Amino acid sequence: MAVSSLKIQPGKGLSATQRTVSIEEGASVSDEAPIIKIVSSTLQSAVEEGASDIHIEPQRARLRIRFRIDGELREVTSLPLELHQPIVSRVKILSDLKIDENRIPQDGRFRTVIFGRDIDFRVSTFPTPVGEKAVIRVLDPSIGLKGLSNLGLLENTIAILNQALAKPYGMILVTGPTGSGKTTTLYALLQILNKEDVNIISLEDPVEYFVEGLNQSQVRPEIGYDFSSGLRQTLRQDPDVIMVGEIRDTETAKLAVQAALTGHIVLSTLHTNNAIGVIPRLIDMEVDSFLLPSAINLMLSQRLVRQICGACKKGSPATPEVQRIIKDEMSKLPAALKPKTAEFREPYTVYVSLGCKVCKGKGIVGRIALIEVLMMTRELGAIVGADVTENKIWDEAARQGMVTMRQDGIIKALSGLVTIEEVLRETSGI
Repeated sequence: MAVSSLKIQPGKGLSATQRTVSIEEGASVSDEAPIIKIVSSTLQSAVEEGASDIHIEPQRARLRIRFRIDGELREVTSLPLELHQPIVSRVKILSDLKIDENRIPQDGRFRTVIFGRDIDFRVSTFPTPVGEKAVIRVLDPSIGLKGLSNLGLLENTIAILNQALAKPYGMILVTGPTGSGKTTTLYALLQILNKEDVNIISLEDPVEYFVEGLNQSQVRPEIGYDFSSGLRQTLRQDPDVIMVGEIRDTETAKLAVQAALTGHIVLSTLHTNNAIGVIPRLIDMEVDSFLLPSAINLMLSQRLVRQICGACKKGSPATPEVQRIIKDEMSKLPAALKPKTAEFREPYTVYVSLGCKVCKGKGIVGRIALIEVLMMTRELGAIVGADVTENKIWDEAARQGMVTMRQDGIIKALSGLVTIEEVLRETSGI
C-alpha cells in the first residue's frame, strides 16, 4: 500500500479541513513503512511527553526533531538528512496538504487516536533554503481543555470570575503574550456558560479544540471572512454568548463593544502587558471611552510559568534581596487574603525541584498560570468615563484589592508550586 492510500474516517462534528486518520495505516506492507513508523512514533512520543509542538527542521547535514515541552524547545532526535523529504511528505499526506508544493507555506490538520484518546494535530509547513520546515501543534483535549478549578486560581479569583460570568451581558477580556494560555482560559470560561438553553458562537483562528455544545467557526481572512465580518454575521445567529478569538483591529473592537452593550456576553483576547492595559488599548483602537464602563465586566491578564515537581522539591530561605521583594508584595495584599496567607512568614522559604522518577528527572510537571483580574466597578467606571490614565486605574485597582500577577506568583512560589526566580523574571516590568 502506498503512503498516499490512507483510510479516512469521518469524524464526528468535523469540518472539511479536519480529518481522522490512522497514523500507522500501511506500516506493515508499504514500501514507506519505515517512514510511517518514524512519523507515528514521533507523534506518539510527543503526546506521551506532553509536548505542545513538534518541530521537524532540516539542517545542512541532518534532520533535527525538537519538542516544545513546558514552554522550552528540546531536541529529541537527529536523523539522516535524506529522511527529511519522505517524513515531511508523510506529514503532508496526513494533513491533506499538497505534497509537490514546497515553495509556499501550507496549513492543515488531522485527528487520530493515540493511547485511546482523540488527539488533534495542526500542521504548518514553511519553506527554507535547505528544505521545508514543519511544525505540528499537538492539541490534546485532556491537557488543553480544563475547568476553572484546574487552572491553579486563588479562591478569590475564582469567585470574581464567577461573579462576572453571572452577569447577563458584558465583555470579559483575557490578555497576555502569545503562548500564555489565553485560549485555555477562554475555553474554561465557556465550559461554565455552555448550557442547553444558551446559544454560544465562537470565531476562532484556528479552532483549536472541538467542544460539544459550541457553534465554532474558523475565520478565513484570505477570502474576506475575518473577525469583524464574522462578528457581524454572528449577531444574526441569535447568540447569547460570543467568543471572538482576538480583537486585532478597530472595527472588531467597536463591534465587540456594541455586542456587549446590546445584551450579549462577549469573551475575547487582547495583547496587553497587564489587566490595567486593556482600557488604554481599547481607547487606542478608537473605542469611545464613555462606552467602556457599561461594556466591560472584567479584565484578566496572565503568564505561564513552569510548575515544579512536588515529589522532589526542596525548600530554602530566599536571598536577602528576594526576601525584601516578597515582604513588600505581601504587605500590599488585600485584607481578605491576609488570613489565608498568614502561614507564610519571614524568613520566607522558596523552592526548587531536584528531579526524580515522578518527573522523569526534569523537576517540572507542567505549567501553571499567574493571573490578575480587574473588575469594572462603579468607581473604576467613573475614572474611565472621565480623564483616564493608567496611574489612576492602578490606584483604583489597588483600592479594589486586585491581586497582581506578581503577587499571585509569589503566593504560588511560597506554596512550593513554582520557583521564585521564574515568577520575578516573568512579571518584571508589568
